[in-house]
Amino acid sequence: MSQPTLLGLSGSLRQNATNRKLLREAARLFDPASFVEADLNLPLYDGDLEDGEGIPEAVHTLANQIAQADAVIISTPEYNKGPSGVLKNALDWVSRTQGNPWADKPVAVMSAAAGRAGGERAQMILRACMVPFQPRILQGPEIHLANSSNEFDDQGKLRSDRYEKSLHDLMQKLRAEAGF
Repeated sequence: MSQPTLLGLSGSLRQNATNRKLLREAARLFDPASFVEADLNLPLYDGDLEDGEGIPEAVHTLANQIAQADAVIISTPEYNKGPSGVLKNALDWVSRTQGNPWADKPVAVMSAAAGRAGGERAQMILRACMVPFQPRILQGPEIHLANSSNEFDDQGKLRSDRYEKSLHDLMQKLRAEAGF
């Protein structure tokens, strides 16, 4: 059996964001896989831009990455009780491409946030935003990484065995859902 392709989408653009670290830990625990971290640094969705210039090439790249991935992991921060605008913007842009790259795609969602709830509301809203795309979103174990700036060591590895075990279990479920 070939090695699966795992695509990661971080709702934070910062290079060392805890959501990026969480994605990388998820990929490590999913292993073996070819891991690709998507670039969500896209222009804001604008119907006039779409009408005048078409869908940006970076959006087509993202849609193709989603379509070609065997499984997708999404990690979102919580900004003002919801997922990041970066992530929602990417979902909006991809919805404008031909076809539906998300259809029946195995997806695991997680969140890392500064607050004590670990992005629980953002994750709940993200799950609702994904409904029109009809992916196969895993229902658990849920990963809500609270106080996230203190949850990684200097190498980007999770400090807590409890979080690592839950993330490992989620990644094993995602592997199975993807048929690996």
